[in-house]
Amino acid sequence: MKPIIGITPDYSYEAEKFMVSQHYIKAIETAGGYPMILCPNEMFPDFIDGLLLTGGGDIDPILFGEEPIAENGEISPLRDAFEWSLCQKAQEKKLPILGICRGMQLLAILNGGSIYQDIYSQTNTMIKHIQKAPRFYGTHTIEIATNSILSKIANQNSCVVNSFHHQSVKEAGKDFMVCAKSKDGLIEAIEHKTARFIIGVQWHPEMMKKDKIQMKLFEMFVKAAKER
Repeated sequence: MKPIIGITPDYSYEAEKFMVSQHYIKAIETAGGYPMILCPNEMFPDFIDGLLLTGGGDIDPILFGEEPIAENGEISPLRDAFEWSLCQKAQEKKLPILGICRGMQLLAILNGGSIYQDIYSQTNTMIKHIQKAPRFYGTHTIEIATNSILSKIANQNSCVVNSFHHQSVKEAGKDFMVCAKSKDGLIEAIEHKTARFIIGVQWHPEMMKKDKIQMKLFEMFVKAAKER
């Protein structure tokens, strides 16, 4: 049987709707998994074999001990609470986890790390991290740490990725290591030091399905879920 990958959706208070991009669904299907969208519930979905934390709006700064700055964007208290509990329990159960964009930031915060609420006002970056190119197209380079799971996936020390974020991880958090940075020094990927597969990436690999490295990331994630 295919491993079941739980996928967290975004939530719109205005539309009162849960939403998830079909690109996440397609990426998991192509990698050999069975995608299942998860909605808020007090019970942990014990039927899932892996957890995919998707991108979306900003995380409430109160959750990581900060007041919101002017550049902080739209938040979703419902999603924050659900994903916080879900991710915490998934780690306790040693599930493979892939965090994308916001998902990586959640992994860091949950494990004692921190984020920049707005990289353009809080760092000196000169790199464009909210690209105007097509979403499937990579626009800036990341440098990958040797001896990391990500380096084994990429089989090289750098690659070009897409970019759609104004926030980023500042500190990786307890038991996590930084496994990729952009040329301006911003953290682009983190991974758990001892877990079989808990990785967070700042870019959107689901949009780059024709890129072999990005698809291998999903394949290794689904493989870890299957072997569990």
